[in-house]
Amino acid sequence: MRRLIAVLLFALSLAATADEHLFYQPLERDAQLSQAQWRTLWEAATAQGGKTLIVQWSAYGANDFGGAQGWLANSLRLAHEQGLQLVLGLYRDADYDQRIGEPDGVGLMAYWQTQLGNALAQQRTLRHDWQLPVAGWYLPMTLDDLHFHSADRRQALYTQLQAFSRRLDAPLHISAFSAGRLSPAVNARWLEQLASLQLQVWWHDGHGTRRLAPLVRQRYADALPCSIGIVNEAFRQPHAAGQPVRAVAVQPKLRSACHPRAVLTDQVKPPKRL
Repeated sequence: MRRLIAVLLFALSLAATADEHLFYQPLERDAQLSQAQWRTLWEAATAQGGKTLIVQWSAYGANDFGGAQGWLANSLRLAHEQGLQLVLGLYRDADYDQRIGEPDGVGLMAYWQTQLGNALAQQRTLRHDWQLPVAGWYLPMTLDDLHFHSADRRQALYTQLQAFSRRLDAPLHISAFSAGRLSPAVNARWLEQLASLQLQVWWHDGHGTRRLAPLVRQRYADALPCSIGIVNEAFRQPHAAGQPVRAVAVQPKLRSACHPRAVLTDQVKPPKRL
């Protein structure tokens, strides 16, 4: 228990240094924390400058974390009491990472349409049942330039997100990462086009997943317009292809820039301070 609290405190302290945005990925292991311990965590987050909590999902497959009176909903009520604005994640298909690679162009967009419908249903549940104050919604279906390399797919996605965002009552947030299939300039134009829908687009810097070489990642980051937020990955994944992911926490690569900033941690233990 103490180890888990230390991990979460470290994650929140890192995130609060990054333009006041805190990314939180709900996991069932967190259910063991008491209300007093959650209150301590959120107090620490706000004390260190955190103002907005981005929750990556509120339902993961069949798991809704106990629903309106479950541990996640109750912990988020405490977060708001401590002064954190809430950007709530919607529905996440547990098989998303596998399914997104399966369909062809038509099938992919049909799959996305289904998932957007599930996300909209979850948004209604959060509004009507959870009754949390919401500053924004987060769509937990990360984009990449591998599955959206085609201009036709990107345009179809734009159309779907335009219609989806119009049905929401608060700003929509969405994340993307680069796999090296689009050039930095084309990738930047794509994300800027999505941001023109009044979305907050977040780009993962790739320091944790290390899909691209450091100099290549930097080229992608340098091409981004200032409206695109940058998520600093404060972890690394020392695993071989085809093996289960295990993450090791590291210090995030923060630097001054014009972009909104946040930190994403995926930790097994808190690293030493540098």
